[in-house]
Amino acid sequence: MAEMFHEDDADLAVIQSKTVAVIGYGSQGHAHALNLRDSGVNVVVGLREGSKSVAKAEEAGLTVKSVEDAVKEGDVVVILAPDQVQATLYKEQIEPNLRPGAALLFAHGFNIHYGYIKPAADHDVIMVAPKGPGHTVRREFEAGRGVPVLVCVEQDASGQAWPLVLSYAKAIGGLRAGAIKTTFREETETDLFGEQDVLCGGLSKLIQTGFEVLVEAGYQPEMAYFEVCHEMKLIVDLINEGGISKQRWSCSDTAEYGDYVSGPRVIGPEVKEHMKEVLKDIQDGTFAKRFMDDQAAGAPEFKKLRAEGEAHPIEAVGKQIRSLFSWSEEVDKDYTEGSVAR
Repeated sequence: MAEMFHEDDADLAVIQSKTVAVIGYGSQGHAHALNLRDSGVNVVVGLREGSKSVAKAEEAGLTVKSVEDAVKEGDVVVILAPDQVQATLYKEQIEPNLRPGAALLFAHGFNIHYGYIKPAADHDVIMVAPKGPGHTVRREFEAGRGVPVLVCVEQDASGQAWPLVLSYAKAIGGLRAGAIKTTFREETETDLFGEQDVLCGGLSKLIQTGFEVLVEAGYQPEMAYFEVCHEMKLIVDLINEGGISKQRWSCSDTAEYGDYVSGPRVIGPEVKEHMKEVLKDIQDGTFAKRFMDDQAAGAPEFKKLRAEGEAHPIEAVGKQIRSLFSWSEEVDKDYTEGSVAR
């Protein structure tokens, strides 16, 4: 069983005695910065000049400085920029301005585990990774609750890295729910595997393929969308509430029986073997190199694959169906507007 930590395992005074520089003010950045501030921690947010987030952070009452100046003040520097920009950001703006002995904190282990960032030996390298999006981390904190977190120490230069990481986890509300002790390697590899094989890659392809099979068999696209995509949320919500057993308990006997006899026909032994192949690419760095090389080249493969996904017939049908839902009139606005800007 995993080792777990709770509120009584951490001393909030440890992080309250530090100045924390939060680099980035996106989903996780805003949640960490605000929760830390509300826990009595001195926080400075580091953002690039011209960032739209500057106004948001200042409106929230936070101190905002350039990345370089924020890093110079930080006893703990929290790197919450996207994976693909962290290495350059670290080399050019963070590393030259780090205080001696400053701790480096991440919310995902990608760049440390694969060696894209290699901190000097005098820095603690730690992680606090909330298992939920930033807006949930903030909302739950404000409600007096918390989102579970993963905690780990990659490099304990000070000999006090564990008290520091637990204190930080407490300050953002994570220990209210509980923290699981792990490693940078385990967090990174399981996170990528879950995203690629099940949560994003596996699920998206399963939905698209199911849609194609029904439409190619002559069924109306709208019917196909409802059956393989729209109702997915109902099933996932039940699984989230009580596991696969509750989902099976809640659905009809017909659906449950079909689950048992047909699921293994779709997700057979060959799928498991392909999952193992994906895991191997994650473990040996093949995926990381492919992603980072593509990003460095301007992301041609990434952009091509994104465009192909957006052109799939299920997207047009889905947009039409979602327009019928009076309770979610603007449901497509956020990501469609975002796609124009990206």
